[in-house]
Amino acid sequence: MRQLFYNQALGEALAEEMRRDKTVTLWGIDIGPYGGANGVTKGLWEEFGEARVIDTPVAELGYVGMGVGAAATGIRPVIELQFSDWITLPMEMIVNQAAKMRYMFGGILEMPLVIRAPIGGYLNAGAQHSNSFESWFAFVPGIKVVVPSTPYDAKGLLKTAIRDNNTVIFFEHKKLYGIKGEVPEEEYTIPFGEAAIRREGKDVTIVTYAYQTLRTLSVAEKLAKAGIDAEVIDLRTVKPMDETRILESVKKTHHLVVAQEIWKTCSVSSEVAALVAEQALDYLDGPIVRVTAKEAPVPFSPSLEEEVLPKEQDIYDAVLKTLGR
Repeated sequence: MRQLFYNQALGEALAEEMRRDKTVTLWGIDIGPYGGANGVTKGLWEEFGEARVIDTPVAELGYVGMGVGAAATGIRPVIELQFSDWITLPMEMIVNQAAKMRYMFGGILEMPLVIRAPIGGYLNAGAQHSNSFESWFAFVPGIKVVVPSTPYDAKGLLKTAIRDNNTVIFFEHKKLYGIKGEVPEEEYTIPFGEAAIRREGKDVTIVTYAYQTLRTLSVAEKLAKAGIDAEVIDLRTVKPMDETRILESVKKTHHLVVAQEIWKTCSVSSEVAALVAEQALDYLDGPIVRVTAKEAPVPFSPSLEEEVLPKEQDIYDAVLKTLGR
């Protein structure tokens, strides 16, 4: 099977959906002739023209607000933010308008809006360019939150997002744009709410997503050399979350570690831990252990960023802790 880079897979999904549906329109900063800050929209301006691939000013509140209005009229906007950190600027449009309008109008009005945004650290980009806000949006009814970890998932989930009639926040980790993976040439989509078991195991369940999936799989190989068989679950979407697959795995392994990049308080890891505590507590033979960033802004200094963000060793140590070793 052919291999594509993560950013190429995203671009291919956009192109296919734009050819399939003329209401799909893109806009964002530098997504036109430049091809986007991460190369996702390269070549789309040339194929679809400036009426459907629109360069916008540096005004997130304005162009996301424009997307909300366009979606309400039947257009399917896919909006690119250069950094997810700046999603704080159009929060009014996303949380107070896009997430609520379909509900407030009794389903008569739909909101087929996709907002794409790069997340994550490990790049020494500083406190205002290294955040991951998936936990915020998972909290809000009316918003779906997607966090793909592979080129295959990136393409299939983006196509699903574009076809959805609700607001979807599509987070892409910056460290993943340059990874390669198998992507079939034939048409496919991936349903929301279906986690992927990246590695089967019997001793401990590790739930993770996005870039931490790759790091967790690396840790799982090291654990295997120590005689520990880890099952790795990649959530793929944190809203909706695949509760069934998480619970089935924990009931098999009797141990749970949750690994995420960002802060612990009120986070995706909190929800996974609460789910298992509420519905599978009697199956646990050890404590639930969460691996997260320390409660501090992500530093610019490489040595300080390494101290704040979770390391592979942290995941390894968490497994040993829950197993009582």
